[in-house]
Amino acid sequence: MSTETAAAPLTGPPLWRRMVTGSTLGPLAALLIAGAFFSIRTEQFLSAGNFSLIIQQVMVVGTLALGQTLVILTAGIDLSNGAVMAFGTIVMTKLAVDGSLPPVLAVALGVLVCAAFGAANGLLVTRIALPPFIVTLGMLNIAFALTHIYSKDQTVSGLPGALTALGNTFTLGGTDVTYGSIVTIALFLLFAYVLSQTAWGRHVYATGNNPEAARLTGIATKRVLVSVYTVAGVVYGIAGLLLIARTSVGDPQAGQTENLDSITAVVLGGTSLFGGRGAVLGTLIGALIVGIFRNGLQLMGVQSIYQTLITGVLVILAVTVDQLSRRRAS
Repeated sequence: MSTETAAAPLTGPPLWRRMVTGSTLGPLAALLIAGAFFSIRTEQFLSAGNFSLIIQQVMVVGTLALGQTLVILTAGIDLSNGAVMAFGTIVMTKLAVDGSLPPVLAVALGVLVCAAFGAANGLLVTRIALPPFIVTLGMLNIAFALTHIYSKDQTVSGLPGALTALGNTFTLGGTDVTYGSIVTIALFLLFAYVLSQTAWGRHVYATGNNPEAARLTGIATKRVLVSVYTVAGVVYGIAGLLLIARTSVGDPQAGQTENLDSITAVVLGGTSLFGGRGAVLGTLIGALIVGIFRNGLQLMGVQSIYQTLITGVLVILAVTVDQLSRRRAS
């Protein structure tokens, strides 16, 4: 197996070295360079309030990108994650407000709905052998339509405090940090451990690296793929809860560009679009790169359209570097 993370034994190097692979070093360097550049160009960048804003902006997209990373590690892609997240938020908020369900139950049902979307994606990819791009593109439209049908295009407000509790903040080093940000970081650490330390994680890398070779070694690759898409759906549901906590409403217009933002974070974080190589901690760095670039350019007065242009250039550069490195390795 050619990947660092996939090939790492379950015993040997320290845990932190198995969780932080070589694929994260480039994104980390890019993050530090971007931070240094914007700290020089604008005085506001290094302020505690600005850091708090960046963290809150990264919270939702970063969590979505975590689920996207799991899918891309298997050489798939999920275009539906933003729409699925949005539907999950509407389910949670409407059940809690209109259905008068306890907030915990409403959240659980919303996450379950997102998991069902993920399982459906996985089953269509494995049982009918449809391309992940086509399956998730279709599911994007289904989730988008159901969101607007179920919500009747109405924003759900007046939410109970339990649904927005993760949007509350505490002060750390002079910076206001939301509890949702802690949840995001905890999820990244959890999946970094799972992917580097468990048999399931090794099977995910093996399936993405060479599915036929993985099957011949006894790995149930179809079952792995279904589990990956289902787990990703659960993560999208958690991202939906974080979105509710940040906005304090259930918005049927949410999630329309987050699918592309999540893919951008994954690619900038060093995960290969061809599967089998990458690390979730790199995705967290990639999400921070996107957040810092957009925040820094906004502070510099750069128009939003140019922010999008620069983000697109960064994505192409990241994929080009990945392609060149694969050619050198082959």
